Amino acid sequence: MSVHWNYTIHAVSSQVENNLLIKERDGSLTITISSPEQTSLFYPDEAIFEPEALDFRLGKQLYHDFQSRGIKILTTPSHNRLLVTGADYCQRFHHAKRMVVVGVKRSLAPQPCHPSADYRLVLNTSCPAKCHYCYLAATLGERTYVRLYVNIDEILQSATRLIKKRAPEITTFEASSSSDPVAVEHLSGALRHTIELFGQETYGRLRVVTKSNNVSRLLDANHKDHTRFRFSINTEKIIEAYEEGTASLDQRLAAAVKVNAAGYPLGFIIAPLIIYEGWRADYATLLDKLKASLPQDATNDMTFELIMHRFTQRSRRLILQRFPETTLAMDTKDRVHKGFGKYVYEPRKAQQLEETLRAYIAERFPGAQVEYFT
Repeated sequence: MSVHWNYTIHAVSSQVENNLLIKERDGSLTITISSPEQTSLFYPDEAIFEPEALDFRLGKQLYHDFQSRGIKILTTPSHNRLLVTGADYCQRFHHAKRMVVVGVKRSLAPQPCHPSADYRLVLNTSCPAKCHYCYLAATLGERTYVRLYVNIDEILQSATRLIKKRAPEITTFEASSSSDPVAVEHLSGALRHTIELFGQETYGRLRVVTKSNNVSRLLDANHKDHTRFRFSINTEKIIEAYEEGTASLDQRLAAAVKVNAAGYPLGFIIAPLIIYEGWRADYATLLDKLKASLPQDATNDMTFELIMHRFTQRSRRLILQRFPETTLAMDTKDRVHKGFGKYVYEPRKAQQLEETLRAYIAERFPGAQVEYFT
């Protein structure tokens, strides 16, 4: 548990932490107990099952697991008819984040996922974390609860059919386009199963990204170098302010070392890139810390993806309802409209971000590839 002490002690996240960090801010003493080893595993307060979920082995497994842990179990005809209770939107959001809905994924046809991969591979939707800037804010709306899909074999069969159709071209799939599958892997085991299936696909490649450090269940998976494992990282100021319920930077880097030792191709997403006072120095520090954390062999085939902060008018409204006291900058006067309702930094600032980050990376990791900036 992470505890912050501002004259009184109260819980603010679900992480297991053992090291002591003391900070003073605005006259308040803040004590954070943290560990670079392991964040606690997420278990919901409520598990809601769609009826057909129990027709699948994974559905039965999840039901018995949740039941054995004393988790409240409910049923619903469809997650679309599920009502999340709470006095206001903020309460409903935080309530939903403590829920899991177990169901069957209906739409199986893979959808495009540029620029990170050719197609999306959706094993679950949403995640336990509460990142203020989450780009799923608008698409999920009030349905921010974790959804676990039990028809994993059907989902993967759809992907393998597409791989065979496109062979001998390599087809890449992004497993983290609508979730953090690593953060819920201990519940379903779906990601390990998927990694090992892609290990058998000559022309298929999997891509995973996470803010979690719960990687132990994946380290001995038979991936055969067909899964690129990326960690989403940012400056410690951004992580502390806007990434609630995620592993610390130190925890993510320690997990990256383990993943590299397990032979996975390694990558890092720096996102969202945010301009604030001192951003250049902070991103330089971030990359210095990354370089110091990794063995030399980890950088030989390393990739980076650089993504600017963006928001829509709808996501801005929802974010402010979820986090009324957030300091996340979302003034449209400081942004330009990119299309699809998205606001990003104007071209001059975007160029500063891109040129600065590319230069920092090239200086510290000359063998690494920046796959894209967007």
